[in-house]
Amino acid sequence: MTDRSTAPDSPPTDTWTLANAKARLSEVVDRAQTGPQIITRHGRPNAVVVSADEWARKTARKGTLAEFLLASPLRGADLELERVQDEPRDEMP
Repeated sequence: MTDRSTAPDSPPTDTWTLANAKARLSEVVDRAQTGPQIITRHGRPNAVVVSADEWARKTARKGTLAEFLLASPLRGADLELERVQDEPRDEMP
């Protein structure tokens, strides 16, 4: 079956061998709704199956690049940057 491990602030996690996960894919997907499912290959973690909601939450954009740069602690710092003045590259035929 699977090993169930829990950390204090995380949902339960199941660990599956690759062969077991292949044979019971539907169950792996069902259990991913309540917590990440780790799939091992040769005894080492190889992949994680999570719910679509969890994936969307983890990969959601948290602002724009401009907002990130404006929030930088280096904003307003007096940095002196030098630009390298290289020759242009030769054109490819």
